[in-house]
Amino acid sequence: METSCGVVLVNLGAVLLLQYPQGHWDFPKGHVEDRDGGDHRRTVRREVEEETGIVDLDFVDAFQDRSTYSFRHKGRLVHKEVHWLLAETETLEVRLSHEHRGHLWLDWEQAEEVLSHEESRAVLRSARDMMRALGRD
Repeated sequence: METSCGVVLVNLGAVLLLQYPQGHWDFPKGHVEDRDGGDHRRTVRREVEEETGIVDLDFVDAFQDRSTYSFRHKGRLVHKEVHWLLAETETLEVRLSHEHRGHLWLDWEQAEEVLSHEESRAVLRSARDMMRALGRD
């Protein structure tokens, strides 16, 4: 089982989506590495900085989600688990890494339409529910 961590990153009601080389749109995410010490926040901070250049993340402590799915890579079936966090940032400027083709800051409804995978749309809805409950949507 591959393990990754990702984040629904919000700036004043806008959600950051990244376009991956395969063409799909999703949240910033990446593999857990040994140097992360099993700390999901550390993985998210490292991945967001590597992928976008954004370093100011304010995590929403009460939010945690998880999705699992399978896909084929080079003929091999891969099972993947993604731990999702929710964070806010004041940074709008994105410096894309070579890992991505584009980015968008979208409102919640637009983000749900653009996301490529149902698992990600479910995470987005859960994150939005949390932000509403906190009065920060």
